[in-house]
Amino acid sequence: MPTKTALATPEEPKRPRKNRRTRANNEGSIFPYKNGWAGYVWVTTPEGKKTRKWAYGKTREETHEKWLKLHEQARVGPVATKHETVAAFLKRWLNEVVEPNREPTTYVAYEPLVRLYIVPGIGKKRLDKLTVRDVQTWLNTLPTLCTCCDQRKDHKRPENKRRCCSIGQCCKSYPARYTIIGIRRTLRAALNHAIKEELISKNVAALTTLPSASKTKKRRQQAVWSVDEARRFLEHLRAVDDPLYAAYVLILVLGLRRGEALGLTWTCVDLDAEELTIANQLTRVRRELLHRNTTKTDDSTASLPLLGLCITALQHRQHKQEKARKEAGNDWNASDLVFTTKHGTPIEPRNFNRAFEAHCRKAGVPRIRVHDTRHTCASLLAALDVHPRTAMRILRHSQISVTMNVYTQIPNPETRKALDKLNQSLDQTND
Repeated sequence: MPTKTALATPEEPKRPRKNRRTRANNEGSIFPYKNGWAGYVWVTTPEGKKTRKWAYGKTREETHEKWLKLHEQARVGPVATKHETVAAFLKRWLNEVVEPNREPTTYVAYEPLVRLYIVPGIGKKRLDKLTVRDVQTWLNTLPTLCTCCDQRKDHKRPENKRRCCSIGQCCKSYPARYTIIGIRRTLRAALNHAIKEELISKNVAALTTLPSASKTKKRRQQAVWSVDEARRFLEHLRAVDDPLYAAYVLILVLGLRRGEALGLTWTCVDLDAEELTIANQLTRVRRELLHRNTTKTDDSTASLPLLGLCITALQHRQHKQEKARKEAGNDWNASDLVFTTKHGTPIEPRNFNRAFEAHCRKAGVPRIRVHDTRHTCASLLAALDVHPRTAMRILRHSQISVTMNVYTQIPNPETRKALDKLNQSLDQTND
């Protein structure tokens, strides 16, 4: 006797399981999770690996919205699944990008701004979560941030030498506007690299606004010597027969920077053609004295005409260096540097600064920084009766009208006559 089967016919639909949840289209990977919802999307990381990227939310709608954004990101390109803090990224950027690939001076300029300002301010935030508002709010606090209090400078002094913030007397050592500009520039450079690594999609630092100039500490006004003060300074150096007289002449007359003057080599000096090429720098970076065949900027590398005063001073320098070499004998350190010590070693930049300050005091002229002498150069060229076209080349102006503004103030005849005397040969005073 045939038995009856209890199997359902193929046309009969299966009954849904009890408590089975129905899902919308394309939501197969969204499900309840703890006290909310979770979902994932398969993405490709910047390293080329395939992995899941998760999205979480308190409601299904919120999670679904995030899930759709992940899908869009995965469609456009690689998606990062591990997110660094701003501090971790900046440390890696300095060590792996800036230090090995940029000039040592660039690293030295960036590192303290990162360590002392950016990391304490926004370092704990996630890099991918950093917003324009976060950076803007932080920038707005910098003009009123006492760096002595924040960095505990006074606390680091010996107890008997503490004088301000550590004893409750805030010195209000606010960062200057130029420092704040440098801080934002550094952060912007770092975030530009983060975009290249596809860690973020936009540079939030570039979208911020610097605090108003009226709210920031004013930068120290640049000091400039008058032509007479520059003349008195050079006359003093000539009177004492300073071995670095030519270096000061080049700084004042040609506007060379300290590193460019101290890094100058004889191969870059052509006295016959009356031309000098700026192609090297001598700088001290992290306790190391570096003589590099690079200048501060591409525009700094240039061939400049040597004026009579410069030629006379360099000829005098040749005489002094040859005399020092003979006196040193076997102790002489051979190099092609124009300016050296009595043993032929490079001039320490800090010692050059100290000697400059001492000469300012003895010459009876206002004390200024070595770099400030560059701003006296234009006036001195006018006093030496240099043709405007030659001055334009020396000052590296793009338009002659800018140079002509310097020549609106003509020095008196006595000043011209005194400067002409400095053009005379120096060798007769040293034999």
